[in-house]
Amino acid sequence: MTSERNILFDKAYPELQDFCRSLGLVFEVVDLRWGLWDSVAVDHMTTELCLQEIKACKRVSIGPSFIALLGNRYGHRPIPRVLPGKQFEVMLSKLPQEQVGLLHQWFRKDCNAVPSVYLLQPITTLLPQYNDLRSEGEPSEDCCVVPWLRTEARLLDLLRTAAVRAEEDGDITPEQKHQFFKSVTEHEIEESLRMPDQDKSEPTAIVFVREMHQIQKKFGPKRMAQYMDLTAEGLLDNEAQDLLSGLKSRLCADSPGILNLHCVELSKAAMEPGHKEHSQYLLGFCEQLIAQIKACISRRVGAGSSVADGALRRRVVGGKEARKRERERVWQLEELSDNTAPSAGRSLDVFRGRESLLGKICLALWENTNACHSPLVVLGPPGMGKTALLIKLAQEMRGLLNPRGMVVLRLLGTSTESSDVDHVLRSICLQICAAFHLPPPTPLTAHTHQDLVRFFHGLLAKVSDSGDTLLIILDALDQLSSATHRQEIHWLPKDIPPNVNLVVSTRDTGSPVLANLQRTVELPGNFFEVEPLSCDQGQEIMDAYMKAVQRSLTPEQTEAVLRSFQLSGNPLHLKLMLDMARRWTSYTPVTDLALSSNAQEVLSQLLQVLEERHGKQLVGAALGYIVSARGSLSEAELCDVLSLDDNVLSEVYQYSPPLNLSLVRLPPLLWARLRHDFGELLIEGQANGIRVLEFHHRLLTETVRERYLRSEQWAERHRVLAEYYLGSWSQGRFKPLLLPKLMTPLDADRKVPPQPLWFTKGVANLKKLQELPYHLLHAGLWEELCQEVIGSTDWLYCKILNCGVASVIEDLTLCTGLKDCPETQLIRDTFVLLKPTLDFLDGQMDPSLFYTEVLARLHSFAQMYPSLIGRLCSQCHNWLSGCPDPVLVPMCTFLPSPGGAQKTTLAGFQKGVTALDVCPERRILIAGSEDGKVIAWDLNDLEVIQTLVGHTAKVLSVKVTDSGTHCLSLAADGTLRRWSLLSGRQLYCRQEVVPVNPPPSTAHMHVSEGTALVYTHSGGQVCQGYEPFDCQIQGISPQTLLFIYSVSNSFDTLLQGSSTVCSTTQGRQSHQTLQHSTTELPVCATFLSASDDERIFLAGGGRLLLLFHTEMNSVQSFLDLHHDDTVLCACVSRDSRVVVSGTEHHTIRVWSITTGNLLDTFLGMGAPVTTLALCEGTVISASSSAYYLKLWKLPSPNDPQRSPGGCIPTGYSQVALTKDGDMVYFVRNGGRKEVIAWNCQKGSSTDTMAVSAEVCCLELAQHKRLLFCGLKTGTVLIYPLAFPQETLCIPPPETLPMVRCVAIGCQERRLAVAYEDSVCLFEVTTRDSFPSVEGPFKRFPLSLLHSPVSSMAVLPDYRVLYGTNCGEVMLYDFKASSSASLEGHHSRITCVTLSNWATHALVGSEDAVQRLWGLNPLVLDHTMEYKGFFEGVLCAAFSESDRYVFTGSQDRTVKVWDVASGSLLFVQYVYSPVTKMLSHRNGFVAISQQGHIIKEAFRSPVQVSPEYNPLRNVKGQYRVTSREKSVNSAHAAITEIPEYNPTQFNFMALMLKTKPSHTCQLL
Repeated sequence: MTSERNILFDKAYPELQDFCRSLGLVFEVVDLRWGLWDSVAVDHMTTELCLQEIKACKRVSIGPSFIALLGNRYGHRPIPRVLPGKQFEVMLSKLPQEQVGLLHQWFRKDCNAVPSVYLLQPITTLLPQYNDLRSEGEPSEDCCVVPWLRTEARLLDLLRTAAVRAEEDGDITPEQKHQFFKSVTEHEIEESLRMPDQDKSEPTAIVFVREMHQIQKKFGPKRMAQYMDLTAEGLLDNEAQDLLSGLKSRLCADSPGILNLHCVELSKAAMEPGHKEHSQYLLGFCEQLIAQIKACISRRVGAGSSVADGALRRRVVGGKEARKRERERVWQLEELSDNTAPSAGRSLDVFRGRESLLGKICLALWENTNACHSPLVVLGPPGMGKTALLIKLAQEMRGLLNPRGMVVLRLLGTSTESSDVDHVLRSICLQICAAFHLPPPTPLTAHTHQDLVRFFHGLLAKVSDSGDTLLIILDALDQLSSATHRQEIHWLPKDIPPNVNLVVSTRDTGSPVLANLQRTVELPGNFFEVEPLSCDQGQEIMDAYMKAVQRSLTPEQTEAVLRSFQLSGNPLHLKLMLDMARRWTSYTPVTDLALSSNAQEVLSQLLQVLEERHGKQLVGAALGYIVSARGSLSEAELCDVLSLDDNVLSEVYQYSPPLNLSLVRLPPLLWARLRHDFGELLIEGQANGIRVLEFHHRLLTETVRERYLRSEQWAERHRVLAEYYLGSWSQGRFKPLLLPKLMTPLDADRKVPPQPLWFTKGVANLKKLQELPYHLLHAGLWEELCQEVIGSTDWLYCKILNCGVASVIEDLTLCTGLKDCPETQLIRDTFVLLKPTLDFLDGQMDPSLFYTEVLARLHSFAQMYPSLIGRLCSQCHNWLSGCPDPVLVPMCTFLPSPGGAQKTTLAGFQKGVTALDVCPERRILIAGSEDGKVIAWDLNDLEVIQTLVGHTAKVLSVKVTDSGTHCLSLAADGTLRRWSLLSGRQLYCRQEVVPVNPPPSTAHMHVSEGTALVYTHSGGQVCQGYEPFDCQIQGISPQTLLFIYSVSNSFDTLLQGSSTVCSTTQGRQSHQTLQHSTTELPVCATFLSASDDERIFLAGGGRLLLLFHTEMNSVQSFLDLHHDDTVLCACVSRDSRVVVSGTEHHTIRVWSITTGNLLDTFLGMGAPVTTLALCEGTVISASSSAYYLKLWKLPSPNDPQRSPGGCIPTGYSQVALTKDGDMVYFVRNGGRKEVIAWNCQKGSSTDTMAVSAEVCCLELAQHKRLLFCGLKTGTVLIYPLAFPQETLCIPPPETLPMVRCVAIGCQERRLAVAYEDSVCLFEVTTRDSFPSVEGPFKRFPLSLLHSPVSSMAVLPDYRVLYGTNCGEVMLYDFKASSSASLEGHHSRITCVTLSNWATHALVGSEDAVQRLWGLNPLVLDHTMEYKGFFEGVLCAAFSESDRYVFTGSQDRTVKVWDVASGSLLFVQYVYSPVTKMLSHRNGFVAISQQGHIIKEAFRSPVQVSPEYNPLRNVKGQYRVTSREKSVNSAHAAITEIPEYNPTQFNFMALMLKTKPSHTCQLL
């Protein structure tokens, strides 16, 4: 059947593999016939291995598990390797005595089997030269092969004769007799069709029968031997043909649905693919097989086969939500199966010697039932039996708990998923929720690690409160992945509530887990050490083990095992020896049993034996690749990788070349034999929904690393794995191979599958995503790593979508750790900045969001780093340009970019953050919030250590004490609490420490030497004092706790001098005298703080921050730091060289205390900065109006001030920018009497224009290059940018009204100025090439009751459209001197924007409503209303063609609308409100509140897909109401402008009588 096998390899298998991958399935082929030669049958294991593989396929396959190709040959009929003792002896009695000797020579009795059996001896036992791989010479056919063939035939003849006679005498059954006549093919078909009695499902086998009727007439014996069974004499084997006919008849009668019959005749004694008839037959055979397998798989998938039934071998890897949920469900079932199966396994049947320790643990669990307690810890050396003990504990407790009780067991480190604490926690939560009918974790409640930990802790509390009983057992905490610092066990609950128990285990040395547990679990009685076993206990275990496997040992063998075990007392050592001993026969001599004294030596001994049997290269490579993999390898993957290893193939084919020189792979039977001999050292696990190979114990991993993975071997293993996952040698690409028997390299197909990034739409190659970066890096293939991973947006997007952004950050962190590359570091930092956004979206990331975010953060680095970042930016731009949906394409960097000041964002609160403190020694951050919650972070890995819940009101102050082991918190509920940061427990609580009604607005908590005191500050005086602790608290007694409160909102004196306060503690009264004096402050201070050493005192008030030196009896000012806006907080570095201040306008400034220079400015907090902290080069900022914290990189005091390009300082009140975005003109919030010109290319100011009064508005005429500044005094200053030295002025009206708004007409010929009492129209002209403003030519007054104009646009034909602070929208016609009231808004009009061709105007307001008006004629085309996330419009700009309108909103988004239909086309989140917009080419240029210049181009297809959803990245709603496009529409054109009432006209007339004369004057 060679031709059939070849076409399956070439056509059927690749197509089926693609089909399965598209369904998220894994397609594996195990053909133990392929690549065989006679020598592989030395140990007579072929039949057993084939049947084992069929059983394995039936157990895990969702589709057909067996395909039989049945021709005119019945096949090889082997000698049974194992015969029952009684049956064999009965058969011997049926033979003459002279014939029995040969059987006794080849069959030996094994009394170690229970019951005893006779074993067929390996061929090399009596024919040593047969298949002797140690010899360089070819085996002689006369002395080895031919004698064995004759012996085999004689043995079969004797056994069949004896079986026939025994069956005739009734001593054996016909089925037992048939075992000596049956071929391997019939064995396999029978096994594939064998189903359990209760299983009524369809068979999982497919049988193809090929009939050749004329074969006997055409060919002689030699040709016939290829297609039919012949005797040793070359004659047709009629007995075999009869057996074959019987097999076919039974198949036709019993299983007609699986039969496929094909008839074909040979040509020239061969099957020739080029022959027309043969080609048609092979093609039809291939298509039929493909169709049947696909149909079977589709039926099983559609029926919802479950992995819990052992029928589903599935890998659900899609990025869609449904696939994600299915992947979670499948993994959950696999996890439960893997962790509950051991409790009924063999390890418990042989559990001995731990009864006393087990009883102690059970007693501790019972004692902890009704009280809060710490976890119980089981510890011991590797291999000491901790896992078996915990499995036994789980089994015992399941029997003891009440019906409402539950035991959750997890064996950590047994798979890739079980090494990831997030996967483990999520699976535990799902299991608990399912058992107790609680709501499961959702993407909103448990997406990030911190959310998941909080959910888990809250779930334990819910179970406790309900009165249910729960026991969680976590084995091998030290096996958790160290990549994410999860071994620091911050996630582990330290204070377990009643009715809930937690038992964990870890090794006693070499892991940080135990040290962390010892710091956390304070009671020594909670630790249970597993000690070595005694010899008697070892004897009990050995007896139980042998009984379970139905084996025994001779007394000599038993003594040898126990003698070796006594040297260690280690259960793993004993287990390994017993695994070896179970293979010993009763005739195995004791002298051959070289047992080692410890487990590692036994493993080395086992590996040595395997090397001798299977070859050193094959054994070393197989184990080495399993260890080298980042996760785990399936058997199919391992066989593929071994087939790519030239050293392995050179060893396999060292004596004989491959049967097919064009296709070279590892023969599957060789791996099956090796897998069988590994025994229980190699176990099956689960990873991504598929079965993978894993080691039984980590000691084997260490042994393999030491034996097979030295430096050069390590790199080579990773290189081969990298090539495999790259698909370098797939799809017909031949890999050269030099074999010992060939003189020239052999170019052959290795037949490994391709490795695309996506198998099909929505189904990603998860294994490639996980493994490829790891292997490329460790193989030193940096160019390939940059090309395929780091510099590929397709890769990055695919991995983020399927594995999460944290996995990409982990990969890039690994790269930066092993190779110094600034580009990689910048890319890594980009995704660190991007992570909070993607976490918020819960992985539901639209590709346009990904490409936009990357490009908008890295654009400015593209020219500097063209090889990686430039490539990424180019890929992003190309994708966005070719996007089939509407999209905005960034043309510059306008989002927080890597390498800048911002490091990351921390979230976890639901309300604003009110208090911060840090512990530099342990790098711990403590934060308190408005809702009373306190969270502690580890700044090394940014992981939440503890979430402390107890306060019922705003946290006023927090303080870390005792070198980071404890903390104090003070809240507006009047309580002072002390917490343990190790256990999370509240250790102390004192009530009424501060007033509750009303609570103080600020508080300062201070720890110093001396006696603990608490006093409040009110009006500059100490009101009351306490020793706060009326109980002994370890580690606090040598320190003084000093609390300072301010019950007033401000103070202008510093108090120093003496006063006496009194406190009573446990009935003991104590007095404390405080020295004080009074120092006047130059400002009314709103906050006070001090450095850690108390030598520098900070006082902030208004826009001034004062620094004082403090001494024993004096306070002396030495530095004044002036700000542009109100200072809200400040802090000093530990070395007293830097002071950091936070302001009301979201800005953080870093100052040098030595020089007073401004070192840096951090932009992007997004809220007023109310709290700051410093920790070793990191600034932590928080706001009482923001739920997040931001971390910033602190510059060196010697660094010059840095200003990011394309960004202006924040805190501006008015802004105007050029159409190309290169120049920005703005007025600072603090000093509105100067206009700053800012060059965005250079990132610096180019000019400062002083003005005489506060600037109220700015407007820029783009073409005429005139900058208009409206002042509070009513003056309008005009700066001709082409003439920097000149300034023009429009004098104010006589009443000096404030300028409210300035607007420039479309062609910049007219200027409208809105004052408080009127609106004037001017002409913008040119005289002698110098700009001039004439007028006002038109003017209309505003009534005193009229709301101030807030936004305005100048229309052609002397019309003005404006909106007011009250939401009114008016259209005034200067020619007709009349106005019309348009449909108004419910809040302030923030935006009135005219289209470029003056056909439309957009009016937007703060109430999240915008209206698009048609101007010729005047009609309301569309009303757009927002809900949910969306907020009001701030600015707008029409595209150059007026087809689209762009809006910037308070909700930090830019939206694109279609003018004709009013539909929303695109929404982009830009992290800051956009305050100004201008049309620019095919997009817009804008500026955000944070000062970033935004340049983007808009791309939209001619026809937008109906399935397109513009809100896929935003959680909000909108509604568009459009007018009917008909003549008789209710929203018809407004043809008449209503007149004012007479009273209003009279009032206007009075105003016009005193109209001042306006002229443009040159200043």
